[in-house]
Amino acid sequence: MTTFSISAVVLLGILLIVFIRNKSIKVSYTILAVLFGFFLAKTSAASPIQQFVDQIASTINQLTH
Repeated sequence: MTTFSISAVVLLGILLIVFIRNKSIKVSYTILAVLFGFFLAKTSAASPIQQFVDQIASTINQLTH
């Protein structure tokens, strides 16, 4: 069995590109979201957020197998 995994960063980047191209989101909002994520990653909140995302990914992985 082959397992395919994709980085959350790549997935979110693709979603941002799609939203920008469909004009569902403005470029200025995208820049704001990127900067927010960049600075959030430097805070003490980064570790709990990463653990939460990892748990969700693990749960989804278990549901699909």
